[in-house]
Amino acid sequence: MALMPPDFEAKICPPEALAERVAALPSSRVFTNGCFDILHRGHVTCLARARALGASLIVALNTDASVRRLGKGTDRPINPLADRLAVMAALGSVDLVTWFDEDTPLNAILACRPEVLVKGGDWPIESIVGASEVMAWGGQVHAIAFEHQRSTTRLLDTIRGRPDTPPAE
Repeated sequence: MALMPPDFEAKICPPEALAERVAALPSSRVFTNGCFDILHRGHVTCLARARALGASLIVALNTDASVRRLGKGTDRPINPLADRLAVMAALGSVDLVTWFDEDTPLNAILACRPEVLVKGGDWPIESIVGASEVMAWGGQVHAIAFEHQRSTTRLLDTIRGRPDTPPAE
């Protein structure tokens, strides 16, 4: 007997269907993006805070090639895109998850036209890709402060036993 896919997989949206799927979400729509390679407490806290800023949350993930171009290391991402999409879609705070292969998520932001654009607190608002576009159509842009000081890079350094890196909290 074949198993049906879990319900959360219906939240995964290919980029070409993004505008149509986003239109069905309740407003105000919040958009964020990132690699989300090894999901940790900092990620899920930031996603929950982002979701609280609106009625629905859209998350766009970098493809594997896009992650590699970011210079995070030759072995990154650890988890392939399909796995990262499934884990993200399984989160209750996330309403829709998609991906982008470009170096920035600007095309995804333009397709979504979110009322709220969010990044983590390490991003100054003026450096957030899509900030000027979202503000031009009357939206808001937020940099959410880090609460738990977690980092996938630090976590991987701890796993690999690199003594020069402080352990992940």
